[in-house]
Amino acid sequence: MSSLKVHRHIVSLLQKPDPVILDIGCNDGTDTRRFLRLCPKAQLYCFEPDPRAAARFKKNMNPYLDKVKLFEIALSNRNGTIDFHPSNGEGSAKEWDQSGSIRRPKNHLVEHAWVRFDRPISVETRRLDDWCSEANLNKIDFIWMDVQGAESDVIAGGRQTLSNTRFIYTEYSDHELYEGQLSLQAILDLLPSFELVTRYPRGVEGDVLLRNTSL
Repeated sequence: MSSLKVHRHIVSLLQKPDPVILDIGCNDGTDTRRFLRLCPKAQLYCFEPDPRAAARFKKNMNPYLDKVKLFEIALSNRNGTIDFHPSNGEGSAKEWDQSGSIRRPKNHLVEHAWVRFDRPISVETRRLDDWCSEANLNKIDFIWMDVQGAESDVIAGGRQTLSNTRFIYTEYSDHELYEGQLSLQAILDLLPSFELVTRYPRGVEGDVLLRNTSL
């Protein structure tokens, strides 16, 4: 299924004109734009700790900045600051910023050897539950989560929020690309109220769409 078809499928499941959507790890806003075009009245809250990606987000989303909110922070299991490991590359992949994580790279260094990781930088981090409380968001329709191995950190800091979230879309890898990265089954074990709607596998990696059966 193409990426655009995935976005269309998700919007069709939300069944409302103004869903609350969190784009966690929004990078340059590619997915944000797709959701906004498919659902112009959506309430979009976006999170990106990499300064390079955040700058591109602002540039790419300039016509829509009145419709989306960008927070240049990492979501994790604590508040304060945290080390972020920015990714980079060589040649045509120079400035590759799509593999950065608050988790230290592990098998990623072997399986995607063309990606390198520079010296970590300190970024602000927040617990999802605390951020939502301050933002007065009690119910979330959908979370698009692309956090490069830090799924368990976001979940640990957002248990109350996730209990009030209808759908989650997240990456997974069973090869521990980053230190401590959980397998798909381990992620599902952390989310017992969610059922698997669709799986988009890429070998031992992929993406999954989950639905909260308690809502």
